[in-house]
Amino acid sequence: MKTDLRSDTVTTPTAGMLAAMMAAKVGDDVYGEDETVIALENKLSRLFNMEDALFCPSGTMTNQIAIKCFTQPMDEVICDRTAHVYCYEGGGIAYHSLASVRLLNGSRGILSPELIAPEINEDNIHYPNSSLVVLENTVNKGGGACYTLDQIVPIAELCSKNGLKLHLDGARLFNALIATGDSAAAYGHYFDGISICLSKGLGAPVGSVLLGSTATIKKARKIRKAFGGGMRQAGFLAAAGIYALDNHVIRLAEDHAHAMALAIALNNVIYVASVMPVETNIVIFKVAPEYSAAGIISNLAEAGILCGATGPDTVRFVTHLNVSSAQIDQAIETIKNLKPVKKA
Repeated sequence: MKTDLRSDTVTTPTAGMLAAMMAAKVGDDVYGEDETVIALENKLSRLFNMEDALFCPSGTMTNQIAIKCFTQPMDEVICDRTAHVYCYEGGGIAYHSLASVRLLNGSRGILSPELIAPEINEDNIHYPNSSLVVLENTVNKGGGACYTLDQIVPIAELCSKNGLKLHLDGARLFNALIATGDSAAAYGHYFDGISICLSKGLGAPVGSVLLGSTATIKKARKIRKAFGGGMRQAGFLAAAGIYALDNHVIRLAEDHAHAMALAIALNNVIYVASVMPVETNIVIFKVAPEYSAAGIISNLAEAGILCGATGPDTVRFVTHLNVSSAQIDQAIETIKNLKPVKKA
């Protein structure tokens, strides 16, 4: 049996989640008549202390809708150079919002006021208008690094002082909350928009929710329609999200423990040069110079472990609810005993 550590997006619904989906009461969500979608939106807006919410098919869509809500053409978005909104959303910032991007070099993707402040453009006809800062929590390419609220607050204050909006790509935000112990409700005080993905660590098959003010979500709903994201009887999908929020949040700590166990094993084999610090459910390691990431991935696949590359010499494992403790134990034994082929 394969142990799939390529991503936490590969999960399949549990029996309980499937039962909840089949029992959902649905209506036409474009008409605003799907009560299960409304229940999901209300649940998350209350949890994060924000006024309103919008259910969408994907985290890419919620991020891109938020960016379009918070920018105008000729504006500039400030984010880390490893940010998902920049690297993995198909050039959507340029395509949808006609905005430029100011890329920063954060520490494993984590930004600070000291990094952001010098990059805010002055009011000058030669420069794009700095209008939005985007943070990612947790940082995918940063090995699951996460912000604490203590790090977020001064960034929010800087944005407020300079008239910039602040959006959070919360692709794995619940992983961050479990790791830091911070309050979800506190987030609503500091962000203009928050994207919550349900189809990663939480294990739902589809969906992301954008949180914001009533005015922002009204605008976002129209943009979602223009993007082709208006869904009809979407309550079957929303029910999976509600079930995930009720049943799959606390258990994220198990994924974090599994990731740490994998990291410890990787730190003790000759084909690994270094492992990024592990905070949540992502493990990224750099292979030793005499090996290639592609070769290590191939050798691991032959031994029953599926994983992926994040660069020519880096490999990523992601733990999730479909990987058991027994599978992690077996993966650790495989890691210890693997004899990968060196570069030619």
